[in-house]
Amino acid sequence: MTAPPELLQTPEGRSRLIKHFEQSSIEDHNDAWNNLWESDNSDMWDRGKPSPALIDLLEQREDILSPIAANGQRKKILIPGCGKGYDVVMLALHGFDAVGLEISSKRVSTAEVYAHKELQTPQPYNFGSALASKFERGSVSFIQGDFFQSDCTKGEKFDVIYDYTFLCALHPEMRSQWASRMADLLFSGGLLVCLEFPLFKELSRPGPPWPLQDIHWNLLAEGGDGILHPPKPAQQVGTGSFERKWYIKPERSYASGKGTDMLSIYARK
Repeated sequence: MTAPPELLQTPEGRSRLIKHFEQSSIEDHNDAWNNLWESDNSDMWDRGKPSPALIDLLEQREDILSPIAANGQRKKILIPGCGKGYDVVMLALHGFDAVGLEISSKRVSTAEVYAHKELQTPQPYNFGSALASKFERGSVSFIQGDFFQSDCTKGEKFDVIYDYTFLCALHPEMRSQWASRMADLLFSGGLLVCLEFPLFKELSRPGPPWPLQDIHWNLLAEGGDGILHPPKPAQQVGTGSFERKWYIKPERSYASGKGTDMLSIYARK
């Protein structure tokens, strides 16, 4: 579950997470995240369950996101920064071959234990209105490694990638690398599904989580650096590696999104 606000704030009004990263250079951020996992400080961001917005998308809009390709093959989906594996397992229960990626070996081990147990007896929070029996389960696997290293996935490409709190965890100077890596990992026509968070946070505020208002559009559709981000009309065609196909206000999301989360779905050109 999400930690109570009193646990997240220092007396100076800065979150424990922000204060932790203020002491690290950008080059050391991977080690800083790994340190938080290894020291059992995931209470600062762990949601305790899979994404309600993603569940509803899967169950209500199979025309947008289906686990089966036109050729009848099961789609493979990557979840970078998968944490304890909630979304990985939920996606497998909805028919995808799901692959979780984490920098921390300890959290990969934790996710594997969670997945083994959850796949045997899935909890109700993995489903919305649909019955579990509706879906033929896909597979679950986990990778321990650095998302930005080209050999991390051994050259494998994916049909779909899901990002919730991965981009917002990265320093702004790393955003263009995030977009390039997403493009490298997706097949042409593959989908990048983003639950955009946090959109309520002022752009001048520090992170993590770093504010992302208009950032996804700038990075993916415009091919920008994610730092300069003038708002653009939704219908404008960008020059980036992606085309935005859908922009959806989910009926359900995490309470931490304060009612502002958006689901954006981009297709790799």
